[in-house]
Amino acid sequence: MTTPFTVDPWDPGYTAALNAEALAELDATSAQLDLDVELPAAAWRPITPDPATAPPKVLLISDGVRRVEARLWTYEPSAGGEAVPGIAASCAAGIVRCVQGAPAEVVAVDVSRSLVTANPYATDILTTAARYRARRAPRSGMDDLVLALQSHLTQLEVDLAIRHRAEAGEEELLLVDGPLRGRTHLPRTVGYIKTHHTAYLPAAQAATVAGLRPGQRTPVFLMGTSWRRHAWYVRLPAPSGVPWAGVVRCEAGADLGLDALVRLADSVTHALPPLAGVDYKDPRAPQNLVPIGGLERLLRHRLGDARLLYRALRAAATREERHPMPVT
Repeated sequence: MTTPFTVDPWDPGYTAALNAEALAELDATSAQLDLDVELPAAAWRPITPDPATAPPKVLLISDGVRRVEARLWTYEPSAGGEAVPGIAASCAAGIVRCVQGAPAEVVAVDVSRSLVTANPYATDILTTAARYRARRAPRSGMDDLVLALQSHLTQLEVDLAIRHRAEAGEEELLLVDGPLRGRTHLPRTVGYIKTHHTAYLPAAQAATVAGLRPGQRTPVFLMGTSWRRHAWYVRLPAPSGVPWAGVVRCEAGADLGLDALVRLADSVTHALPPLAGVDYKDPRAPQNLVPIGGLERLLRHRLGDARLLYRALRAAATREERHPMPVT
């Protein structure tokens, strides 16, 4: 007899939408929680958003992508100086504007290229195709280099959101793909987390998440780690029985009052399901919203031809080479 099984709807090339170990250790989080913000913790239940609360008239969505183009070595300036590993990489951040009944429109894009290395003497790399600005990583391990690149991309997204948020109208809501860290002070801004690495809720409240139907949300709660924010979970339409399938977490600033929070949570919950990704177009559906998928494709295009950039880096290394590459 065949063992029953369920297939995770996300492409196996990506991290699963929910970390199974986190689900099994619901009480392991060190986050400080206030579960009584909207409803008492003992009275938690799935919430259908108020139909009188409209989705935002204009939804701005911010996202970013990164790509490592080459692993390389830089050298300390002294004779026989030590070879220090690094990466040459590109990243891009962008914002897409969504209005009901109209095509989505990209309104801002920022591209950055970096030489990421722990070598304190590293300088910019200038090639015939691009300039890679030297950025310092704390250590030389590949994980450290990629983490430093991700931190740079996050800052690129934050800076772009801050600049564009200053020009946005009061009716526009900004949805940032990822945690709200660094942007909690921005008005009408919500973080959108589609991958769950940690199960923040105790078992009783996590059961409410599992019981959500598409288009429903949990009560709003307050959470604090190294920073404080309000949060709630929303379920998108998902054709899968995987635990928490189609569930995303939304975040809003910690200083919002209850009435404003409830209106914001209801408005966002109305807005998200129609934008849910579909599995035949996106391997991370439904959490990867259609506008996010489209923006990511455009941003990857803006990164340029990886093969051309790689050849330009090789040519620049040949011109500047003063040391033999280390044997690995």
